[in-house]
Amino acid sequence: MTWRVSDEVLTGLGEAVAAGSNGLVGGWSVAFGELTLTASADRIVELLTYLRDDPALQFHQLMDVCAADYPQRPLRFDVVYHLLSMTRNRRIRVKVQTDEDTAVPSVVGVFPGADWFEREAFDMFGVFFAGHPDLRRLLTDYGFHGYPLRKDFPMTGYVEVRYDDELKRVVYQPVNSVEFRNWDFLSPWEGAEYARPGRELPGDEKAETGA
Repeated sequence: MTWRVSDEVLTGLGEAVAAGSNGLVGGWSVAFGELTLTASADRIVELLTYLRDDPALQFHQLMDVCAADYPQRPLRFDVVYHLLSMTRNRRIRVKVQTDEDTAVPSVVGVFPGADWFEREAFDMFGVFFAGHPDLRRLLTDYGFHGYPLRKDFPMTGYVEVRYDDELKRVVYQPVNSVEFRNWDFLSPWEGAEYARPGRELPGDEKAETGA
């Protein structure tokens, strides 16, 4: 049996947080058993400090910072913060919006654990965080071009990295787009010839015959 906080409890929490936030909370909603706050990006540090320090809330743990891309909007990015109160046994989500050029204040000063979360959001989406102590790419390679989790980033990327056996070094080269790949678990760039005898897939020898 899965334990879940009732919508009534979350509604009461949302009302209490909004009432005590001194205007920091722009709105809130309860959906799918979760409470979500919306706020202005330029006040996120104040809001997270309030959620952390208020004795009635005590959201002392920042579980995650992530982003979502909605390219049809002028403020295309949601920056999303997930908080946990161990003492109150409650979770809460905070969302702010920004665009490609406007930095969101870093919350590393409130939650030091936000350091790598913000770096990942910068690396994957290109969201900037003002005041971050070391805002640089975290997951992609040196000199990587673009932001892989944006909706307009091509599935094949722009550059591929491979080891050149003749040059005896790693080389970077533009990607030659492939519209369709027929994965045969051996070579991702060659079509699988399923019907040809002797070209059985790995694991076919384990299939029962004569059943």
